[in-house]
Amino acid sequence: MSAFPDLNNFRALYPESPGIVRHSLSGHPMFELEALVALAGRMRPVDVEYNRGDLPLEVDPNAPIGNGLDVANTIRGIEENGSWMVLKFVEQDALLPVVGATTGPMLKQEEFIFISSPGSVTPFHFAPEHNILLQLRGTKAMTVFPADDASVVAGIEHERFHAGGHRNLPWRDDIAPSGQSFALSPGDGLYVPVKAPHFVRNGPDVSVSFSVTWRSEWSYREADAHGMNAVLRRLGADPRAPYRLPSDNRVKFFGFRALRKLGATFGRT
Repeated sequence: MSAFPDLNNFRALYPESPGIVRHSLSGHPMFELEALVALAGRMRPVDVEYNRGDLPLEVDPNAPIGNGLDVANTIRGIEENGSWMVLKFVEQDALLPVVGATTGPMLKQEEFIFISSPGSVTPFHFAPEHNILLQLRGTKAMTVFPADDASVVAGIEHERFHAGGHRNLPWRDDIAPSGQSFALSPGDGLYVPVKAPHFVRNGPDVSVSFSVTWRSEWSYREADAHGMNAVLRRLGADPRAPYRLPSDNRVKFFGFRALRKLGATFGRT
């Protein structure tokens, strides 16, 4: 049985509008805390990330934000220890009937489990994937910003990210009115478009959420278009931001891939 019993609302949102979808995973035993302790114990350490939850919206990627605990104690004490954590690359759930008709095959499907203490904050950031966050336990509010608004996130930040930079973004109080806040309770899911900046504030109880992510060929072309913009900027140009869907950024995409292939060829000679 699908975790998404009714895809009509998702179909109306996908791929460029953030919004609420419903799911049926709340209360599933695989998301109980002891089950998550066991799951974390089977995972590679590199795929388990956990930090303090009392963070500002903007966080320096090099800042020390660890909580001083091990993984098991972070999960078991999540109600009191002021932390948030993510278990990366867990299992999959197909949304292809909607996704395939709009953006083609679901590429690089990955899933993540987030476990958060009451009141914790996930700082302002973005991601290159299409994403549905499913709320399983507790409540949280996610504030999502337009993916194509350069007054919120400048083009150079996209270019920095696609060159290997951190997902965290600079925060300014003046951009707050551009965000749309979504309140999530168990049974709610939130679709977040590719590169839509967002931050999360947890509610008064422990939160467990399950994130379903995937890439599309369009998302890879958007990334390469930002790569081409970085090249143009180094040459002194002020390039236009890549187009959002349904445009495919074909010229910059092929240009950047050609440059990258030439660079790889030169590197072997």
